[in-house]
Amino acid sequence: MTSVWKPALRSQYGAALDMLENAIRACPDSVWADAGDPVERQFHYLAFHTLFWHDHYLGRSPQGFAPPAPFTLDEMDPAGVYPAVPHAKAELLAYLAHGRRRYRDRIAELTDAEAGAPCGFGRPLSNLELLLYNLRHLQHHTAQLNLLLRQRTDSAPAWVGRGRDE
Repeated sequence: MTSVWKPALRSQYGAALDMLENAIRACPDSVWADAGDPVERQFHYLAFHTLFWHDHYLGRSPQGFAPPAPFTLDEMDPAGVYPAVPHAKAELLAYLAHGRRRYRDRIAELTDAEAGAPCGFGRPLSNLELLLYNLRHLQHHTAQLNLLLRQRTDSAPAWVGRGRDE
């Protein structure tokens, strides 16, 4: 892929993951797994869901995808299987680090021809558009987590304009 697009994609993926990391680190225990909320609206689950699908869509196709341990493919179950117990912050921060490595590798390896080719996920998107779709999903849920923090603690991490590790 052209040298113009790769640094921009890397920077904005980095910024989105920095924002997600900041939200995870800022979340107090009282908000992390608030039993007063359904699981699908609890902070820990939304953070996990975001990381899982980010990881999934960084592949070239869904075949052979497996998240790193201790995570499973339960997130893909149409029955809506939620984690039996909340994932610990350390587990999700490790998953986030895994996602950082994967997005860097994916962008570094992406050629112009592959970027314009149809993605392997049964969606009418090119590989480049799938990366942008994935980035939008990441930012959507990060904003949701920041809103939860603002509502529950009257504080949320600041906007990150460019990835700090770029």
